[in-house]
Amino acid sequence: MASSENTQSIASPTSSRDVVGGAAAEGRHCGTPSPPSGATGGMSGGMAPRPDDPPLLPGEMVQGVARDVTYLCPYSGPARGVLSVTTYKLHFRSMDRDTPYVVDVPLGVISRIEKVGGASSRGENSYGIDVFCKDLRNLRFAHKQENHSRRNVFEKLQQRAFPLSHRLPLFAFEYTERFPENGWTVYEPIAELKRMGVPNDTWILSMINENYEVCDSYPPVLAVPGQATDDDLRAVAAFRSRGRIPVLSWIHPESQATITRCSQPLVGVSGKRSREDERYIQLIMDANAQSHKLFIMDARPR
Repeated sequence: MASSENTQSIASPTSSRDVVGGAAAEGRHCGTPSPPSGATGGMSGGMAPRPDDPPLLPGEMVQGVARDVTYLCPYSGPARGVLSVTTYKLHFRSMDRDTPYVVDVPLGVISRIEKVGGASSRGENSYGIDVFCKDLRNLRFAHKQENHSRRNVFEKLQQRAFPLSHRLPLFAFEYTERFPENGWTVYEPIAELKRMGVPNDTWILSMINENYEVCDSYPPVLAVPGQATDDDLRAVAAFRSRGRIPVLSWIHPESQATITRCSQPLVGVSGKRSREDERYIQLIMDANAQSHKLFIMDARPR
């Protein structure tokens, strides 16, 4: 029989669990403790921070807190402390040990949440919340019924762990840390290619994709064999999926052996061929003068 608190949950017909996110999984594993780290953030509703509040990232807000909660770890035993739900994580910090035991679970790692036990449950740790994680951690937090803390934590966790289902923003868009670097200048393709020694005698820089007209997923500067013309590149792009022609990704500083990347050729069911594409592959082989073989590897997922 489902708990009287399951007003927003899915009642399981076979147990006294309220399930969010899917069917129950077997087995439980202890959460990984991690030392708390100092950070800045904010409290929900402008509340003043408390000593047992979790460390917060810039823009992170506390949504719900339950005190006198017991975390049931099958390895180190029960730990009593404070359980907090923020806009980014589920955080537990023990209060009954000389060295605090801390469990941090980013909300994006949570796959589903279950209420365990109902109003008639008996036993010290038979009433609480189970959290099932995508990283194989299954965590149980026991609540005391007289504290009436489970409902708030469950509802806040349900909302924040599955924000899109509740029309809430992802934390990535609430994160407010400022960075001095301009992200658009972190990667400079010409500087990176020059670092590898390109252009050189066999490889040149092409600006044919300067306006992303050849391939919208490639950078504007491409390293290609020195004998390839713009017309060659356009013909090859027409024979490659999404225009992803073979371009230089890495070159050995001494042997000049290279790795080039590309998409699959558009062969089709009729086994279509492209002379321009085959000639271009030969140009890549010629640019690797110390090798008489060219290895083509298919890295697509099966």
